Amino acid sequence: MCKDYPPSQEEKECSCHSHVSKLPFIQPCLLLLLYEKPSHGYELMEKLLEFDLSLDAATVYRNLRKLEEEGLVSSQWYTQETGPARRLYKLTMDGEDMLHSWVHTIRRRKAVLEKFLKRYSNNFPNRSS
Repeated sequence: MCKDYPPSQEEKECSCHSHVSKLPFIQPCLLLLLYEKPSHGYELMEKLLEFDLSLDAATVYRNLRKLEEEGLVSSQWYTQETGPARRLYKLTMDGEDMLHSWVHTIRRRKAVLEKFLKRYSNNFPNRSS
């Protein structure tokens, strides 16, 4: 149970926020980002911040490897005239199909969360957020 509600001035969110795992959400985010544009791992890490996913490189690359093993993502090494070789990831057709499946699942979860929030608001009408 969260003991920090409402959150202190220094914190943007209460401590119970840390108990909600964001990791299951990384794969659909990676698929969507790669649908938009083939990208390097570090570029993807930066774009994941838009989804409130601040993840270390090991987590991102582990998920990219898993997606590649499942045939949802492909990658190729590219060498530049300066700097190290970098791996460019891109979405496969199977990856696009999986992205559509994820969207279906996320929409169902969103509907359930909206029901929860409505019920919460009905029970606690004086709570602002």
